[in-house]
Amino acid sequence: MTADAPLALRMSGISKSFPGVRALRDVELEVRAGEVHAIVGENGAGKSTLMKILAGFYQPDEGSIEIGGEPVSHWTPREALARGIGMIYQELNLVPDLSVAENISLGAMPMRGPFVDYKKVTQRAREVLDELRADIDPGTRLGNLSISQQQLVEIAKVMADKPRIVVFDEPTSSLGERETRVLFDIIARMREAGIAVLYISHRLQEVMEIGDRVTVLRDGARIETRDVAGVTPEQMVRLMVGRELSEMFPKLDLEPGEEILAVEGLTREGFFDDVSLTVREREIVGLAGLVGSGRTEIARAIFGLDRADAGEVRIRGRVRRIRRARAGKAAGIALVPEDRKGQGIVPGMTVRENFTLPVIERLTQGLLVFLRRERAIVRELADRLKVNPPQIERPLNAFSGGNQQKVVLGKWLLAKPQLLILDEPTRGVDVGAKADIHSIVGEFAANGGGVLMISSELPELLAVCDRIYVLHEGRVTAEIPRAEATEESVMHAATGQVAA
Repeated sequence: MTADAPLALRMSGISKSFPGVRALRDVELEVRAGEVHAIVGENGAGKSTLMKILAGFYQPDEGSIEIGGEPVSHWTPREALARGIGMIYQELNLVPDLSVAENISLGAMPMRGPFVDYKKVTQRAREVLDELRADIDPGTRLGNLSISQQQLVEIAKVMADKPRIVVFDEPTSSLGERETRVLFDIIARMREAGIAVLYISHRLQEVMEIGDRVTVLRDGARIETRDVAGVTPEQMVRLMVGRELSEMFPKLDLEPGEEILAVEGLTREGFFDDVSLTVREREIVGLAGLVGSGRTEIARAIFGLDRADAGEVRIRGRVRRIRRARAGKAAGIALVPEDRKGQGIVPGMTVRENFTLPVIERLTQGLLVFLRRERAIVRELADRLKVNPPQIERPLNAFSGGNQQKVVLGKWLLAKPQLLILDEPTRGVDVGAKADIHSIVGEFAANGGGVLMISSELPELLAVCDRIYVLHEGRVTAEIPRAEATEESVMHAATGQVAA
């Protein structure tokens, strides 16, 4: 991007309110053609609301929008698309049972008379996939692809419409290191082609690597816009949350107690093989590995969502045959799943109802629910977990991702487990909410619980874990104590360069 590049987008004085919430206050944003402009801020800072206004899903209460220097009015999703605005959301907006080609042309199928021209559908898909250098067969059923491949199809869907502005909302939250490199290469080519890129991410190192400028939002207001080259991640954090990074991730030095979990020789054909690990009281144990290494599958097998073919699971020395989730819960295990939206919450239910789902039998007698007791318990927990805003009768899908994740974590804490399994607990969560979640997990461990944590963010594992097991292609290749754990030692084991 050059300083004299034409403005692709100007949003001036944008304000937006919802019942009880002022989401945006007089926000200014300018993005030039060929610029990668990062937007950072805590969950609830207003990033998603601002982008939904840009995409035409919300109308601003005040303010104006210019695309390529031309003011727009009566802004709708259809008009935004026609003006060349493409949106790539964190939650994929695709249809699993359709082919890759059909998904790419979804909503704009080329027709031959009254019939879909499938030859053109396939040709269009192949052209855009070749342009992205994506080795994906257009005829493949989308649901058969990996999450990272589906992310490429989502990008292809947007690029097929020849956009002038592309918004990426947490695009790497489900990608491994290799897939992230591919994405960054695509964004670099967009920049060269003069496409304006808006890049929303909680991963500040990505912002430093890929961004030209960065705008910081806090509490619905623009705090500052700077050149990325002139700001550090620590300065960004301070602008976002008003606290120093060093204050946000304290590690408690706890003395591990008795063994809670022992896994020996656990095997599920095609997913993982001969896995052995332990977790003790007051201990946070990490499970690291590249995408596809078997981390999630091991967690699901321990909890009982999937059946293992061999091996055993012991809880406090007693062998448990855990064949379904109900048995896992009865054994004192809780699992916070990787897919928060699909498996962790019921979006249309309230915060209160989501919190008490695992323990509703304690709050009922027959068909009667003891609402006063339930509300008292949930209000105390929501306050302790810093759920914001503290409106427990509000539908959970009206809250930010970080607040939703706190509810998923909190509902399992109400069940009082001995072992807490966390699968990507801070994915798509801002640094403030991440610090809150780490504090909650640390408190659980300090009170005698054991934690098994899966994360694709190595700095997170290194910051909070006492030991780290590393997986490569379904096998444990290393067990690394905290004192010896570095990004290099973990990655060596994750790529199979360290013998078990």
